[in-house]
Amino acid sequence: MTSKLRFYSFATLLFLVTAGWLWSGSISLQAASAADNKDAAEPVEPDMHEFMEYVFQPTFKRLKPVMAAAPADNQAWKAIKADSLILAEGGNLLLIRQPKDDAADWIKHSVQVRDFGGQLYRAAKAKDYTLARKHYESMVKNCNACHQQFAGGEHILTP
Repeated sequence: MTSKLRFYSFATLLFLVTAGWLWSGSISLQAASAADNKDAAEPVEPDMHEFMEYVFQPTFKRLKPVMAAAPADNQAWKAIKADSLILAEGGNLLLIRQPKDDAADWIKHSVQVRDFGGQLYRAAKAKDYTLARKHYESMVKNCNACHQQFAGGEHILTP
């Protein structure tokens, strides 16, 4: 009977030590993950002009000609999907680059870029040119409103 009691006591102690060790390891992993997420929100290029010139401008320039008419093949639809997804996710990147003044308007424009770009992406997935064109034009209109407000009317786009 005494040997059984010792065995169960030892097993319980071993279990508690192992559980405590695993629990403390998960806390340090959570802390490391939180620190990693903080670093993930730091922009690589803080200058907005540079960011726009190298992320948004080339993407828009590729998208504009394929949106001029209904795509003739899957390759054109794929190009629309790729660039609309980049622009939509670019809206998320704009959210971490808020200016000191008029941040609420910046957020509104950034969310609209994300939303219209996402809607364009989904319309392209469905191969619905009419709907894709509508969302494309809405996105460009929103970009121009932002450029009016934050870039003094420079860099106005035509759909």
